[in-house]
Amino acid sequence: MKRPSAAKGDELKDVVPAFVEMTDRILYGEVWEREELSKRDRSLLTVAALMTANRHQQLEAHLGLALKNGVTKEELGEALLHLAFYASWPASVTASRMLLDVVKRHEAGE
Repeated sequence: MKRPSAAKGDELKDVVPAFVEMTDRILYGEVWEREELSKRDRSLLTVAALMTANRHQQLEAHLGLALKNGVTKEELGEALLHLAFYASWPASVTASRMLLDVVKRHEAGE
């Protein structure tokens, strides 16, 4: 699986090459490739975890990856609405605005 933010990770190789290598090999090479959960389900879980932890830098890339993994924009919107009541309304607003930007780029073929 290609990392969702490969360009950013490639820049990190200059300062933390072992971290980038382990991320590629373990997280994306082993964890994301396990058959016990589909990539679609992993994407939904990852979006939920990142939104609730206010990890918005990583969330943007994973929203795009979720769309590529078959999660619809409607399902992502519903997940963010649901999480608003458990994580926080402001976190859901931020994530929803981010989803809007990601969907626009996705639909434009970027």
